[in-house]
Parts: sequence; C-alpha cells; structure tokens
Amino acid sequence: MAHIQYVDGLIREYILFRGFSNTLKAFDNELKSDKDKSFRVDKVIEQIQLLIHNHDLGGLRELWTHLNNHLFRNLEHHFATAVNKLEQSVLKFYLIVAYTSNKTDKITEFFTKLSPELVSQSEWKEWFFFPFCKNPEEHAAFAVCFTKQWQDTLLISLHNFLSTIYQCMPQPIIAKAESEGCLIKKLQEENSLLRSKLATIQQQQYTQLQSAGPGSGHHSRLSGGSAGADQRLTADGRIRYSTRPSSSMLSLNDLQPFGIPPPTHIVDDFYIIAQESNSLGSAAESQARGLKSLIRNIGSGGSPVLGRREAALERNKKRSGSVGSRGNWMHS
Repeated sequence: MAHIQYVDGLIREYILFRGFSNTLKAFDNELKSDKDKSFRVDKVIEQIQLLIHNHDLGGLRELWTHLNNHLFRNLEHHFATAVNKLEQSVLKFYLIVAYTSNKTDKITEFFTKLSPELVSQSEWKEWFFFPFCKNPEEHAAFAVCFTKQWQDTLLISLHNFLSTIYQCMPQPIIAKAESEGCLIKKLQEENSLLRSKLATIQQQQYTQLQSAGPGSGHHSRLSGGSAGADQRLTADGRIRYSTRPSSSMLSLNDLQPFGIPPPTHIVDDFYIIAQESNSLGSAAESQARGLKSLIRNIGSGGSPVLGRREAALERNKKRSGSVGSRGNWMHS
C-alpha cells in the first residue's frame, strides 16, 4: 500500500492550501508517530524487531494493541486463534532476545507485568520456569524458540499475515485517486493507439482505391452500384454502402425551402374583430324581429299554431256544407 504515502501528500497539500497551520502541525506529528507506518508491512516488522531488541515491553504491547484494535478486531472469528498464536510467539521471542542479551531484569519485569494475564493460559505454564532455568536453550520446552528457523518463520508468518490484511481491508475513496488516475491514463493511451491503427488502415485502403484508377472494373462497379450512396471503409477493409447521403456531402444549397404560398392580403386583428362584431350585430337584429312578432301574436289573443288549426276547421265545414246541398239537389 505504497500509494498511502501519495494520499498523505495530497492531504498535506490541501491543508497548506486552506491555511490550517495548527492542523498541519498536528498532522505532521501524527505521521511521525504513525504506528501503521503508512501500511507498509516491512516497516511494521522492522518496528516490532526494534522494540524487541531494545527491550521496550511497553512499546511492544502498545503497538500490538493498536494493531489489534484497528486490524485484528475486524477479522472474522476463525482468525482469532491465529492472531493469539502470533501474539504469544512475539512475547516468547521477546524473552529469548532478553535472555541472549543477559537482560535478566527485563525478564523479571516481563513476568511481573504480564503474569496476571498469562497465568490463565495453559501454554505459559512451563514458561513461568523460564527465569529460573539455568540453560533454557537446552530445555525441551524452550529449545525450539532459540533456533533461527523458528524466529525466521515467526517473522515471515507475521509479515504475510499483515500483508494479507492490508490488501483486503476496505480503502477510503481518496486512496483510490492514484489507481483510478493511472487506469484512466492507460485507457487513453490504448484508445490513442487503436485510433492510430484504424487511421493507418483507412489510409492504406484509400491509397489502394486511388491507385486502382478510374478505368478499372472494380472502381466502375463501386461508382455505378453506389450512385447517390455513401461509401465508407470499415476497419477490416470492406466497403459499406449507405442509401442515406452523408451529412458531409450536404450543403446549404441542397436545402430547399417549404412550398408555403404567401398570403393574398394582409389582415390585422382589428379587421377580424370588426367582422365578428358585424356578424354578431346582424344575428341580434334577426333575433329581435322574431321576438317582436311573437309578442304581437300574443297581444292579439291568437297563436300562430292555433290560428292555423281554426282555419283548417272552417275549410272542412265549408266543404261538408257544399256536399250536403249538392245531395239535396240530386234528390229533388
């Protein structure tokens, strides 16, 4: 996770841009005492070895507590056994280094501080005899820890374990800035390369068509079979025809205006309003004349409908009278 250092530089640059001087001082102090060492596993392993060889039990415990709170605690439950095994092995390695350095006081300090925590663990029962053993490198319970193979295996296992965790842990969005920038740059370079290849192929095809000459049968078939059509070269060298004219072949002179006839005369809105008012006035006058005639009929006591019925009855009576007189004449 070397890109974390790049992200730290971006954050520092942003803090300077905003003028947060106090924040910048605190940020620099935090970076100096960074226990994760910018998530560089080799630096973390070097820090653990430095604390062990300096016999700094407090610093070693503090560093492991930090790793446990920020990394190991977020792992799945079945990794707890491996984490505990690595922690106990690191503590045993601390005792081995203290013994080889003749630091008996550090060994006594170790058991004085950690005995309440280690007494309940079965694998440490024999190790309480370690301060009183004259030759622990020859004792069956401690001899394996004095071998270089065991010590190298411990450091390699711890290195691989931390590397796997750092690679699998979720990354913040800002940490992906460099990787996404590199990916975009790579894609742009690939696109430029492909475009140049495509342009070269099209140029070669065009050169071949030009060298064939206008009198060749192939060119005549192309020009005759695609009259009024758009010819295009594809990436594989084939010619594609399109019945639709190309937009690059059109010009403003080819565009014809719509055949909309001009108006016969100019008519404004006031003329239309005047026509509407005249038509409304004539309709109102005809309606008024109808009402006057209806009122006149009502005032005379008659009705146009009843008047027509009475006239029809009088005509029937006259006809019946004429028929009766004619019958009497014939009878006489």
